[in-house]
Amino acid sequence: MRYMLLIYGPRVDADARPPASMNDMNPWFEYGNWLTQQGIFRAGEPLAPASSATAVRVQNGKRLVTDGPFAETKEVLGGYYIIECDDLDTAIDAAARCPGAYFGTMEVRPIAEMPAPASA
Repeated sequence: MRYMLLIYGPRVDADARPPASMNDMNPWFEYGNWLTQQGIFRAGEPLAPASSATAVRVQNGKRLVTDGPFAETKEVLGGYYIIECDDLDTAIDAAARCPGAYFGTMEVRPIAEMPAPASA
């Protein structure tokens, strides 16, 4: 089963400096290597700051575009990993090893399997 590990961390203002522990990339590289060694790594990327986000909605047939994230929250989505493993317990163990779990929240969400499109 595939799972997405969503990494939520504290919102950092554009003029503020994030905690040093968030900038040390070595734990992240070590974690990526561990996922690869376990044979469960499928993908993963950090995201640009939430302040660079653009929210898009369509209401009454009109496109509405606003700067910034969809919602103002204390924690923002900072990145993700996609893993493939046998069960939720293994996914939870993997999430608990992520450096993001030490300064924010890890959300473990199964990826829904979609049926193949019907042939024309």
